[in-house]
Amino acid sequence: MNITDLKKILKEYKISPNKKLGQNFLIDKNIVKKIIKAADISKEDIILEIGSGLGTLTKDLADQAKKVIAIEKDKGIAEILKQSLKEYNNIEVIHEDILKMNNPVKGEYKIVSNLPYNITSPVIRMFLESDNPPQQMTFVIQKEVAQRICTLERMNMLAISIQIYSQPKIISYISQNCFYPKPKVDSAIINISNIKKPKGIDMKKFFKLVKAGFSSPRKQLANNFQVLDISREQTKRALAECGLDPQARAQVLSIDHWKKLTTIFQIS
Repeated sequence: MNITDLKKILKEYKISPNKKLGQNFLIDKNIVKKIIKAADISKEDIILEIGSGLGTLTKDLADQAKKVIAIEKDKGIAEILKQSLKEYNNIEVIHEDILKMNNPVKGEYKIVSNLPYNITSPVIRMFLESDNPPQQMTFVIQKEVAQRICTLERMNMLAISIQIYSQPKIISYISQNCFYPKPKVDSAIINISNIKKPKGIDMKKFFKLVKAGFSSPRKQLANNFQVLDISREQTKRALAECGLDPQARAQVLSIDHWKKLTTIFQIS
């Protein structure tokens, strides 16, 4: 769908893009092809699409997959989708807020979505931590957020919360000119694969430790961990056991470092 067709539809139904819902519609067909390729879709796949908009991506997904379940929070947009996609017998449009609904898929599935920027983190974490996580996820998200998620050099809470469950990878970057209305930032296609539950780790304790570690990122872990009743001396010994500088800060630790610290410290 190009920008002329999109504006025509918006005018016909007398609606405008909703800024609060993060509606930036994709208008570049080449980007749609890149997303489809990155998602590695087969005729046996069930696809969950979140924030389907006016169906630019939905139609191409339906051509490649067994079934597409399109979730759209905006009631007006959802009604347009149902009308414009009624010729497809393998698309189900659901008017719902993805963050307030149960997973509509019972078996295996993949997620492919031009995800509204304002729900990026909660959606990704929700599905990684769910009882029935997807086989893989392919998203269009804000460029800087994608870089934060995929970093291996200067870690952050978001990167750790995603990398502990999966392997994220940036496929390519997307100019803001590929959307209408044009967002203020560029985007990226990100693929999240190898999704699995970590074994032998108490995830509640893991995230409690990580959260404390990043509570004041500029401070040393020996200071930050004191809120968990872990003394500076205990922290320094544990860091040394991990081969780390006793004065280390949270951003230099890898996922494996955090796992090991979780097993070392006796926190409730």
